[in-house]
Amino acid sequence: MIEVEQLSKSYGPIKAIEDVSFVVEKGEILGFLGPNGAGKSTTMRILTCFMPPTSGTARVAGYDIFTDSLQVRRRIGYVPENAPLYTDMPVVSFLKFAAEVKGLSRRERLRQVGQAMDDCGIKDVQHRYIGKLSKGYRQRVALAQALLGNPDVLILDEPTIGLDPRQIIDIRQLIKGLAGQKTVILSTHILPEVSMTCQRVIIINRGRLVAVDTPENLTTKLQTSSRLLVRVEAPATDVVRALGAVAGVQTVKEDGSAPGKVVTCIIESKKDRDVRKDVAAAVVRQNWGLLELRPVDLTLEDVFVRLVTEEKESAA
Repeated sequence: MIEVEQLSKSYGPIKAIEDVSFVVEKGEILGFLGPNGAGKSTTMRILTCFMPPTSGTARVAGYDIFTDSLQVRRRIGYVPENAPLYTDMPVVSFLKFAAEVKGLSRRERLRQVGQAMDDCGIKDVQHRYIGKLSKGYRQRVALAQALLGNPDVLILDEPTIGLDPRQIIDIRQLIKGLAGQKTVILSTHILPEVSMTCQRVIIINRGRLVAVDTPENLTTKLQTSSRLLVRVEAPATDVVRALGAVAGVQTVKEDGSAPGKVVTCIIESKKDRDVRKDVAAAVVRQNWGLLELRPVDLTLEDVFVRLVTEEKESAA
């Protein structure tokens, strides 16, 4: 559905992106991650024909962004990070106008506007002026606009920014429900959102791709050690010292403490070494209270930080 081949974009001597290539299959939800300035928004603007690349090309639904840009735009629903909206228009009037611009018939306009307002939870504010809405509601209006015209592809740049927790869950479920129906590229800084919504992840840093895989495969590949979470009722310094002396333990890091001398630690050991019995025995020998002991995997946040840090160090 989306094929990107060696895209590069330069602003004078500054390379915003360099030799970016990836494929997004039909019906797939792809997470697009990277620190600020990594090249995420530049890539999205190129895919939506807002700007041309310096070199390389891309195809959306089989149409080239250079030679068939109008066909590409007809097949894309786009929500930029700061979505431009007509703040002096009521919500329903703006959506009807957007549907008309997209070429929908009168009957289809009414049907799709109603459906988009239902899906995005904005029917209760449909007669309010957009300029009077909260940032969260304006973001929902932008997403409803992107859904009009039943596009094959949705490109969403921080779609849940400014939403409250309940609204985030609603929009997340809406996006997740599009899997198999639409191809979605989702850019976000909320990493748990990617884990819960996206089937594959692209991580970009300094304009270059550093990883393309499923969240599960990324964590498995980078999990070079076994990790345990241990919560003990004892002084933090004593716990770290005692558990660090257990055979097979490589590192012990304090991960928080609570009133009453309760400390949480993350223990790392060799991947093929199970130190749970030895750790439990060490706690018992000290007559401490063992409140929790369980294995923990790398999170997507751990993966993101590790890949970006490694890429930064290799470039230094």
